[in-house]
Amino acid sequence: MKIRNYERLSPEITERIKYDKEHNCRPQFGAKSSNATRRIPTEDVENVWRSAYIRDVDKIMHSPFYNRYTDKTQVFSFYKNDDITRRALHVQLVSRIARTIGDALNLNLDLIEAIALGHDIGHTPFGHPGERFLSEVYHAETGRYFNHNVHSIRVLDGIFPLNMTLDTLDGIITHNGEFEMDEYRPSLMPDFDTFDKMVESCYVDEKNILEIIPSTLEGCVVRVCDIIAYLGKDRQDAIKANLIESHSELEDGTIGTVNQEIINNLMVNIIENSYGKPYIKMDNEHYLGMKHAKRVNYEQIYLRDNLTKMLNETVKPMMQRLYYKLLADLKAGDRSSPIFTHHIDFINNNYYAPKLHPYIETEPNQIVVDYIASMTDDYCAEIYKYLFPESNIQINYRGYF
Repeated sequence: MKIRNYERLSPEITERIKYDKEHNCRPQFGAKSSNATRRIPTEDVENVWRSAYIRDVDKIMHSPFYNRYTDKTQVFSFYKNDDITRRALHVQLVSRIARTIGDALNLNLDLIEAIALGHDIGHTPFGHPGERFLSEVYHAETGRYFNHNVHSIRVLDGIFPLNMTLDTLDGIITHNGEFEMDEYRPSLMPDFDTFDKMVESCYVDEKNILEIIPSTLEGCVVRVCDIIAYLGKDRQDAIKANLIESHSELEDGTIGTVNQEIINNLMVNIIENSYGKPYIKMDNEHYLGMKHAKRVNYEQIYLRDNLTKMLNETVKPMMQRLYYKLLADLKAGDRSSPIFTHHIDFINNNYYAPKLHPYIETEPNQIVVDYIASMTDDYCAEIYKYLFPESNIQINYRGYF
């Protein structure tokens, strides 16, 4: 059995953290909830037992779409296997890893939790392929792009105007776990007007999502932890899905091969290189190691021909046909259609803010996108079967036996 390599903090950083804790002189680079701003500043004011960011966590966890994380694909769509990660577990893992780093760096753990738990709430069914398929048809109809980062903002700040803090919303939209960096320096986000312009820019140019940077160290930590949380976990799941036989099929790298090594070693390196600094950093060796591990995952797991083939042959035509059927029903005002009975009525019944802009007045393509993005995997397959019973397109899940 291979001996694993679990790195440790240097004695110097270990002693410094101990000293700073004992003498109450820890670094003060974290966000202060007393400075948090909301669109409606007179509402949701923090008090002595419930800070601004704790309120954000509660808003996210009790929001109407939070439950749907449970049946949304993380990576593996066609498996009936409770041991394979779903998106609900992923956001919890991101939160836990980020909070561990944040605690060591003396950051605001409530803000970290809010960003982590909310960062994928706008994700589509069937993971990133589902996101890509929905964006393709949405762009063909409107010239605009769909991105789950941006749609998470729409869920929490548009479909359900929950009056979230700017810091939380900014951390969510900038969480891009597909674009790694060796150093994360917060970029100023002064107000909601600037934020709204940034959001709109991501709809009209899909490259803009790669350019935006979190405005807080907490957002920076969540962003890198999104990658840390899935690198090794997806390898575990690939073994459970029988895509690979063991970790030995994966090339060993600087940061390790198995999940425990990868998480430990990247956390240690980030703390080692970030403590007492106004930025989040890895050394070059670990940064390149993370990039390499991610590339190996793509080659050995995410881009496997059998996975992409099944998705292209089933989910893509399914989403396209659903999109145009629901759009036609909406434009025709067919109140018996699920887009009314399962979506618009649901939104109206859970709309907490004053109805200054009735949801039904939203641009029709956006309503369809809102609905499809909100679906879980099973619901998407079920509504397709319900609307197109004659179709020979169906998802064949790999069961337990």
